[in-house]
Amino acid sequence: MEIRQLNYFIAVAEERHFGRAAKRLHMAQPPLSQQIRQLEEQLGVRLLDRTTRRVDLTAAGEVLLERGRRIINEIEGLKADVYQVGQGATGVLRVGFSGSATYGVMPGIVRRAKEAMPGLSLTLHGEMLTPAMEAGLREHTLDAALLRPPVAFPEIEYRTVAREPLVLALPAGSPLGGDRPVAVHELQEHGFVVYPPESVLHRTVADMCRRSGFQPRIAQVAGETSTLLSFVAAGGGVAVVPASVRAFQLEDVVYCEIEDAPEIELAVAWRREDRSVLLHNFLDLVLADRPAP
Repeated sequence: MEIRQLNYFIAVAEERHFGRAAKRLHMAQPPLSQQIRQLEEQLGVRLLDRTTRRVDLTAAGEVLLERGRRIINEIEGLKADVYQVGQGATGVLRVGFSGSATYGVMPGIVRRAKEAMPGLSLTLHGEMLTPAMEAGLREHTLDAALLRPPVAFPEIEYRTVAREPLVLALPAGSPLGGDRPVAVHELQEHGFVVYPPESVLHRTVADMCRRSGFQPRIAQVAGETSTLLSFVAAGGGVAVVPASVRAFQLEDVVYCEIEDAPEIELAVAWRREDRSVLLHNFLDLVLADRPAP
């Protein structure tokens, strides 16, 4: 039994008339009658009781009509789903992102993706460091990542989506707090709450301090931005974080600018060989408002 024959039968069964069914199908009546007879021969049963005035369904015809409609609907749904996936309009993407991106670009990306790609389902993995996201991309456990360049592996491609200066997070009441920017050398006697050594931000902060003539004194290491700020709030030290983290308002933490603060980049990264239309539609959305090179 072919899908074409099933469609012919459903038209005749619903119209209860070969002439009307043929008109609905945009075909002549004799070929339609021939197709129904062939279907009955293939199935070995009579599907229709024909009279000169109307067509009635046999018990076998009733079963074929009921289940045939479901089959046709399922096939049409399958065709639509396959087309949507092929066009990159629906599917699942696994996206990793750094902790600080939580307070910066990620809310906007998720909102725009929901509006522009309603068939896209994002599985989000937050508070990840760049090396872990690179590993996720290489091991195919992530499809895309919002990470801090540079990237160590040539099979991973990336594009910058944001640049922002570093700012200082201080315990409330710190003498460094105020309206003026803090010079880096003023931090020499303070303990630092830092990201782990493999973090790009850790290396950036260490370089910033060395250029000012001192080695930062590490008071605490924290892998998550929220934990890092909790240590700052508890008086465990100062922290240097991307400016977007200021959106995270925690009691007993204040932020201030750093004099001549270095900028840090956030980039979207993916496997170079990944040709998924869904992924590249997502990348286009993420990169739509990226800063000029």
